[in-house]
Amino acid sequence: MTRAVFFDVDGVLVHGYHARPELTRRWNENLLDDLGVDPDRFNNEFIFDVFIKKVVVGEMAIIDALERRLPGLGYKGSPMVFLHYWLSHDSTLNAGLLDVVRQLKTRSDLKLYIATNQDHTRAQWLWQTLGLGQLFEDIFYSARAGIRKPEKGFFDFIEQRIGPQTEPPLFFDDTPKVIDGARKHGWEAVQFDTIEDCTSHPWIAERL
Repeated sequence: MTRAVFFDVDGVLVHGYHARPELTRRWNENLLDDLGVDPDRFNNEFIFDVFIKKVVVGEMAIIDALERRLPGLGYKGSPMVFLHYWLSHDSTLNAGLLDVVRQLKTRSDLKLYIATNQDHTRAQWLWQTLGLGQLFEDIFYSARAGIRKPEKGFFDFIEQRIGPQTEPPLFFDDTPKVIDGARKHGWEAVQFDTIEDCTSHPWIAERL
């Protein structure tokens, strides 16, 4: 039988936001100079507001949210240009981990998946433009599920689609609250800070 192995995106497959601030790689450090938008205001007035509340759970398209909010942040250009800047600057793949994923993909006793909080547009970007669709069976994300991890409904959504499992899914994520939520749902969840957190896991190590 095969085991389902899941990876988060930001802080795991992509070097970007991480639950541990010292491990975060900011995509917006030059946002003020490049596009005239203060990154702190963008976080406070967009990310922690309409993005988390509506966009990332699929209730509003990201381009609509940007169209409404960017003028108030002093940006007068096209929201499409802003979005492309955001996506392209928040796309540094964890090359070392992806090498591990490629090795795992050759195994017949596991299936690889992504589980992440994302809006529809970035999920497509990750899957198609960054090529993660060539390595993983599917990407399960919050806008698709209509609910964010670590809520129970997020994991229910996934299990309805991957079917019954003989072993608990194995999940690598950087956020302690998500780890706790996955474990409460019966998954085996591992805190991810470095590649070794994956490669040193006994079940994974046996297959590398």
